[in-house]
Amino acid sequence: VQLQAFGGGLVPVGGFLRLSCADSGRAFSTYAMGWFRQAPGKEREFVAAIIWSGDRLTYADSVKGRFTISRDNAKNMVYLQMNSLKPEDTARYYCAADVKSYGSSWRASSWGQGTQVTVSS
Repeated sequence: VQLQAFGGGLVPVGGFLRLSCADSGRAFSTYAMGWFRQAPGKEREFVAAIIWSGDRLTYADSVKGRFTISRDNAKNMVYLQMNSLKPEDTARYYCAADVKSYGSSWRASSWGQGTQVTVSS
């Protein structure tokens, strides 16, 4: 599986961005996908996940109500719509394939190279 994320950029506080991720895997529609982020000097953290059917969405508390994850199984794509962006959302965002939760932590089988999101205050 190869993942290619794009759509990052520089936006003002309160702005919005839509991240996209293309998955080359042939079994894309069978596994959950997710987004993670890592800010400078911090550990990578979970942002959002969507199961294979798109019926169940999970979000980190810090992005609930502002971010929306979605997927298009016909196109092997997963998206992250980010609204009302804050400076603390500044990070490199990674899409991930075959994500699973283990208690309070999340793991993935494959990772993309990430795309940078910078929110200017």
